[in-house]
Amino acid sequence: MATTPIILPDAPKVGMVSLGCPKALVDSERILTRLRADGYAMSADYAGADVVLVNTCGFLDSAKEESLAAIGEAIAENGRVIVTGCMGNEAEAIRARFPSVLAVTGAHQYEAVVEAVHEAAPPSMGPYVDLIPQADPGDVKLTPRHYSYLKISEGCNHACAFCIIPSLRGKLASRRIDAVLREAEKLVAAGTRELLVISQDTSAYGVDVRHETRQWKGREVRTHMTDLARELGQLRTPDGHTPWVRLHYVYPYPHVDAVIPLMAEGLLTPYLDIPFQHASPSVLKRMKRPANEAKVLERLKAWRAICPDITIRSSFVVGFPGETEADFQYLLDWLDEAQLDRVGAFRFEPVAGAAANDLPDPVPEEVKEERYARIMAKTEAISAAKLAAKVGRTVRVIIDEVGDPDEDGDVGATARSQADAPEIDGAVYLRNVPEGLKAGDFAEVLVEDADAHDLFGVILPAS
Repeated sequence: MATTPIILPDAPKVGMVSLGCPKALVDSERILTRLRADGYAMSADYAGADVVLVNTCGFLDSAKEESLAAIGEAIAENGRVIVTGCMGNEAEAIRARFPSVLAVTGAHQYEAVVEAVHEAAPPSMGPYVDLIPQADPGDVKLTPRHYSYLKISEGCNHACAFCIIPSLRGKLASRRIDAVLREAEKLVAAGTRELLVISQDTSAYGVDVRHETRQWKGREVRTHMTDLARELGQLRTPDGHTPWVRLHYVYPYPHVDAVIPLMAEGLLTPYLDIPFQHASPSVLKRMKRPANEAKVLERLKAWRAICPDITIRSSFVVGFPGETEADFQYLLDWLDEAQLDRVGAFRFEPVAGAAANDLPDPVPEEVKEERYARIMAKTEAISAAKLAAKVGRTVRVIIDEVGDPDEDGDVGATARSQADAPEIDGAVYLRNVPEGLKAGDFAEVLVEDADAHDLFGVILPAS
């Protein structure tokens, strides 16, 4: 007797465009992980997707324009688009410009996004398939296998005049510390060799839950940055290495001092990303930020005494309303003293809904440009001097990418030292790398040359 073959339906495919900061990238990973668990496949291009998700950034007007452009491109290329992320709170504006969008949801509203996808492209409900328990497909990662972002909280309790993050993402909401540690352990076991700890304010982790304690491996740990840092420092990769643990968005509260010895001991990556934003007390006051720049200089000196190799990165805003030439010169002089290793600068840009928009004495655009050029020249010179001092030294690196052989058969590679966070800092460019080297490997490198941002070197033979 002839049998009729069963044709199983193809899994619907979802495309994703993820914009903005690493915290938004983590949101994208979580959304895609949920959808894959629901039976969806991922599409690498517009043409193959049944629906496209655009995870937007709404922090600055320029970021909003980039988000709107991405939405427009997705509609033009695919037509079936769901918008989520920080700009989701401006649903009316999005729909006014793009009436055909299928749904608009806000930042980290995972359930609403998944429901919108279910409605736009229903998951496969094939008989004989969906009743069978499926193995855990694992989390979707949008970063290379060897590094992962670890988000420990959402939202922020600060009221900085230039920022609208609290209105976009709400007040501070810390994740349970045992859940964070469980995720970190799982990531490292699966091949992550560098964890990048992120939040809106890493130093404030646990304030909202009064630093409640949880059980972890038979002991109590507080929901606190120092306890988290200590426990992350105990992780080991399957081959016994200590993974790099890099702390981002760290406000310089006094308890940050407690993590510096962990860096000196090699348990944490000697790197702190601290959003100073400015140094002039009068500008910091108008920004509604702590004005303790003198004390910060003392603490930087103390940190370097404990951990000489510590890297401090920060970002600064130039041209904030009311910033005088004296204020800006104060910032340049402060940078001369602080000698920060990595610095990014931004011209002040009004953001709809930010309190700074109502401040008097706006700085003319041409003055912003001139000050931006001056601060970049200052920080570039500091960076060049610091990197030049590393020539002739041996540094530990993690490999990001191995190239193809050139015409002579030599192979180069791109790596990062502990002073380099992915995407935002410099790189270490390697020549004549040994056969078998791959992304995620650690190596010892002799630094042969440097420029203002990057190092150049060769891998030392294993001893």
